[in-house]
Amino acid sequence: MKLKSIAFAGMAGVVAVGAFSASAAAEVCKNEAWKKAMSRGKLIVGVKADYKPWGFRDSSGKIVGMEADMAKEVADTMGLDVELVAVQSSNRMQFLEQGKIDLMIATMSDRPDRRKVVGIVGPNYYTSGTNVMAPKAVGLKKWSDLKDKPVCGKQGAFYNKIVTERHGAKVIAFTGNAEAKQALRDKKCIAWVYDDSSIVSDLTSGQYNDYEMPLNSEDDNPWALAVPKAEANCVFGRFMSGMQYYWLQSGKLIELEKKWGIQPTKFLVDKKAQYKDWLADKK
Repeated sequence: MKLKSIAFAGMAGVVAVGAFSASAAAEVCKNEAWKKAMSRGKLIVGVKADYKPWGFRDSSGKIVGMEADMAKEVADTMGLDVELVAVQSSNRMQFLEQGKIDLMIATMSDRPDRRKVVGIVGPNYYTSGTNVMAPKAVGLKKWSDLKDKPVCGKQGAFYNKIVTERHGAKVIAFTGNAEAKQALRDKKCIAWVYDDSSIVSDLTSGQYNDYEMPLNSEDDNPWALAVPKAEANCVFGRFMSGMQYYWLQSGKLIELEKKWGIQPTKFLVDKKAQYKDWLADKK
């Protein structure tokens, strides 16, 4: 199957090394998480359960969503069953460090400090950025439409500075997102500025049917999945690099966006074009 051949291409790098690097790898790569998963016949993956549509509980309590589907595909490709464990932003890295999960796919942005703690491997599979949620009736089309207009924001968020200095909006900052979104409902502002993934989560909740995210997101912030730190450059890490490459090249994540009602991202379209098989149109 093409999926397995591409994904396992990432693993091939572990084997196809010279004698010098092979001996070094033998000392470093114990591949403990990978071996445990294979031995138990099940891959345990940490995903969000409170961040629709990437990870949330359906009416039966089962965790579903875009990243839940990704986790299942990883397990299927490894020939394993999958167990999804609910994690939060505050504990997802700790769960991986402590061995409570084998793999983490949980809307985590890629940052240098996080790379010191867990095994982040590329290419990054997704991204989020700055955008706004606004009533459809307002009819926003471009960022310049915010000039000299009141825009709701959260106190301390860097998005406030962006829309103020770059686009001339007049930000009204509130203590929290709930207060900012209520102010939007009360028409104290024409839009709410925040992270586009959070806005998508609101738009798919069923509570904001008269609202939209009308602009092109700015200031991309790549997302990263992670394996245990010790396995980033070993079998597991290279395997997951292969999986991510396949997801981007094949358009699989574009399909999952459509499945889960996520507004199409330019990032995935660009990556599909970037990783396109250069011989595909010549066969």
